[in-house]
Amino acid sequence: MTTTAPTSGTAQDSPYALTHLDALESEAVHIFREVAGEFERPVILFSGGKDSIVMLHLALKAFAPAAVPFALLHVDTGHNFPEVLDFRDRTVARHSLRLHVASVQDYIDDGRLRERPDGTRNPLQTVPLTDAIREHRFDAVFGGGRRDEEKARAKERVFSLRDEFSQWDPRRQRPELWSLYNGRHAPGEHVRVFPLSNWTELDVWQYIARERIELPEIYFAHEREVFNRGGMWLTAGQWGGPKDGEPVERRTVRYRTVGDMSCTGAVDSAAATLDAVITEIAASRLTERGATRADDKLSEAAMEDRKREGYF
Repeated sequence: MTTTAPTSGTAQDSPYALTHLDALESEAVHIFREVAGEFERPVILFSGGKDSIVMLHLALKAFAPAAVPFALLHVDTGHNFPEVLDFRDRTVARHSLRLHVASVQDYIDDGRLRERPDGTRNPLQTVPLTDAIREHRFDAVFGGGRRDEEKARAKERVFSLRDEFSQWDPRRQRPELWSLYNGRHAPGEHVRVFPLSNWTELDVWQYIARERIELPEIYFAHEREVFNRGGMWLTAGQWGGPKDGEPVERRTVRYRTVGDMSCTGAVDSAAATLDAVITEIAASRLTERGATRADDKLSEAAMEDRKREGYF
């Protein structure tokens, strides 16, 4: 009597099995469609960074051939990288999307916010974001946060309930057993939604390569004038850098994540192609935010504090 060995259940063994990227994509598409069915006025946070680009790509897939039924929202610090803003605007035009921009500079100009001594504006994004949510009555806000990025994000739900002040209360978060999402909320409250929660940085880049998703060139190795501050290579700009004693060097660098120029560092890299970037990330032992984001290092609980205040 002969027996047949059981198959391993991998995608190579069966044409019906999903690869890990297929499974992540399927989960994200399900989340987008769930929100479309449950909420009245969702919006996608879109900065032109890689995570928001992947999130938009997934939304386009979720509703094709129809248009994405959500607007986009960007909280512009006024110190964003020009290459990223140009990419943002081209993407919006190409897909005929609606973009709302909440400007930190406007809040500084009219006195609602005050410039920080260190010139960093990322912590100033909270008020414009929460005001935009309230003004447009958004009841679901898609964000590109992933659990592998930072410990405050690691304990976040896919559907994260926020009160009428956009604040996060851990005692009010709901269990999400069997991928069942509870979007119930009172008037004035809203839900932050994170369809990339279970992705890693490596997953994102592998998916970008598979789907041939266009990115700003800033994510690939290029020559740039930078200076060293706190162990990070920062780009000079109107935000106030460099200071005396911070010499500018021309180096070959790339960005793993992009945000406000005042707190987003470049990394030395020769990775000029998708394959080279993927190889580099696979060998890295530092998360992208841990390696390149000064705003996360303001205190041990910097990101946790911003989450409670309503930033992400």
